[in-house]
Amino acid sequence: MLAWTTTDSSGGLALVEAPDPVPLPHELIVRVDAFAPNPGDVAALSTAPRGSIPGWDGSGVVLCPAADGAGPRQGDRVVFLSLSAGGWAQQRAVPHAMTATAADLPHARLATLPVPATSALRALRRLGSVLGRRILIVGATSSVGRFAVQLAARSGARVVAVARNVQQHAALRALGAEETHATLSSVKSRVHGAIDVVGGQHLVDAYALLEPESTVIALGHAAGSGEHFPYGAFVADPMTSGRSISSFFLGAESDLAPDMAYLAQDRSLDVGDLDRRPWTDLASWIEQGATRSSGRIVFEVDHRATMTTEEAPTDRSEPR
Repeated sequence: MLAWTTTDSSGGLALVEAPDPVPLPHELIVRVDAFAPNPGDVAALSTAPRGSIPGWDGSGVVLCPAADGAGPRQGDRVVFLSLSAGGWAQQRAVPHAMTATAADLPHARLATLPVPATSALRALRRLGSVLGRRILIVGATSSVGRFAVQLAARSGARVVAVARNVQQHAALRALGAEETHATLSSVKSRVHGAIDVVGGQHLVDAYALLEPESTVIALGHAAGSGEHFPYGAFVADPMTSGRSISSFFLGAESDLAPDMAYLAQDRSLDVGDLDRRPWTDLASWIEQGATRSSGRIVFEVDHRATMTTEEAPTDRSEPR
């Protein structure tokens, strides 16, 4: 198979012929059809062992089911996730516990779901019942933020979305946000819970807005700066007692497959605009700074170079 592997140059990639993956009994082999690099994927390149295949998640078709008999069947359209990487290749081995059968939707759309949407769902679930409660989403136009806004609104929350790009505020309201703000300084009322994908001062400010006995989930660190809480921030009184900050790591979450299946079978979930590119453009995109347009960057994998008609799986072309 062909795969992108790390090279001796810092963060460098080369598209090379690599050995086909050999699955463990609890793993299945997936033909990778599309992947959407996450910020964490790109950040991990500089420390990845040379010759390794990066990439956490994506979508494709099952070529060989798991030997232990669990998980999706051969020919199923799936989304997959494994933080051990290996996804930027024509094939990969994935644990069936992190693989879910998907709806008959375009692979490019499905590839945007596993890490961001599952993270948003699990983070929101940590806040408990949000029905009728104000839930703050900081970094609402990020991939995780967009999903968090939608899922919180569906759960009956009064969503307070914070995004610096005011041109995107109308779109956030269409996704279910009740309020939109360019900065946290304009949020005047306290919130029952918060999901912060930015970090830095945003996390400090989100914590200050919490009601008693409520939590902010620290889910991202896009700010690239530390959190400096003022003196007395953790001194409780009747208006601030029981507040907490919870760190989040998707790889520590258990039993992800049912939630991934729920998300991958939901045709109404809005994934935003997609910037679809051939997977051969991956290295040049990273070399140019991995800049993102207004939509999610998705790379579509070409299998024609190494697969004959006889070797190809059952045709499951993109729905029209």
